[in-house]
Amino acid sequence: MENDDAPVGRVLSRREVLTLFGIGGAGLLGVRALNAEAIAAAPRTAPGWLPACVVRPEQMEGPYFVDEKLNRTDIRADPTDGSVRQGTPLDVELRLTKVVAGNCMPLVGATVDLWQCDAVGVYSDVVDFQGKFDTRGKKFLRGLQVSDATGLVRFHTIYPGWYEGRAVHLHVKVRTPVEGGKHHDFTSQLYFDEAHTEAVYARAPYSAKRTGWLRNAQDDIFRSGGTSLLLDLSRKGNGYVGKFDLGVDLTA
Repeated sequence: MENDDAPVGRVLSRREVLTLFGIGGAGLLGVRALNAEAIAAAPRTAPGWLPACVVRPEQMEGPYFVDEKLNRTDIRADPTDGSVRQGTPLDVELRLTKVVAGNCMPLVGATVDLWQCDAVGVYSDVVDFQGKFDTRGKKFLRGLQVSDATGLVRFHTIYPGWYEGRAVHLHVKVRTPVEGGKHHDFTSQLYFDEAHTEAVYARAPYSAKRTGWLRNAQDDIFRSGGTSLLLDLSRKGNGYVGKFDLGVDLTA
């Protein structure tokens, strides 16, 4: 499979963040140590104050997005035949926020699509560029959810496999209604800590694939902001939970 993506967008610079939120350099100290509740409660003049919803970098959706309109939490199954894609369980929890007057607010009612390849690097409902597979009509590992009153969406899936030319990743698209019946699109990719990937890929069905997987640092797309797009992974039974706070700039 060819490299399916090319980087777009950019990460906000330190100067741009300071300008956006009107704070001094000291305002960046200890940001990661603050949780959402502490940020919301802190006055803007407090040391370390900075909204948690600083915009994440966009990355290109690639050629394998298909607007299936499958509103479901569990995306492992193929609704056309009931088959379930096998792999290490992965729960993905995305909390969406937006910047409003310098504050973080939940992004409610946004449509969030998640799509990915299976354990051996195959996407559904597409034809591979190199003729390795034709899955047209299949709909596994694709789905959407609508963000709730707290801006949260949840998906139950599997740890993605890999294919030539790309680091391990998930695709995400956020579509938010705006004035005039239009919508704002934000598209990006989410990545994985390689220590977890090594442990997962040592087991079936991933271990059946003999070719090596590309490390994050070797991926040109990851190098365009990927360090800001790493899932926060923790163990859950025989699988993982991956959490991510995603800030969306609706003024862009």
